[in-house]
Amino acid sequence: MPLELKKDPTLKDFQKYIAEMKKERGFNTTDKFYECCLLAEECGEVISAVRKNSKSGSIGSGSTAGNVAEELADVFIYICSLANMHNIDLEQAFRNKEEKNKQRTWKRL
Repeated sequence: MPLELKKDPTLKDFQKYIAEMKKERGFNTTDKFYECCLLAEECGEVISAVRKNSKSGSIGSGSTAGNVAEELADVFIYICSLANMHNIDLEQAFRNKEEKNKQRTWKRL
């Protein structure tokens, strides 16, 4: 049966899909440090794509503007993957962190 993401997926559904996708494609599912390196690389690609797509961005000859949506999707995949490797429910982690953030005082500099 081909891998398929539910229609209107929850964050938990994304995490499950990514875990299954990585196994099916033979991608890393255990080396947390390596996964962090890949995440950092993808974050750099997001920055590059945003810069190249900005009004003040420049692109060298032979280069193309990156696709910000695709690069952000790659970052999302690695974040879900790292959460899976650490047995973290991202939705619950977000809720817990947001409750802490609500108690903080925020000020702009």
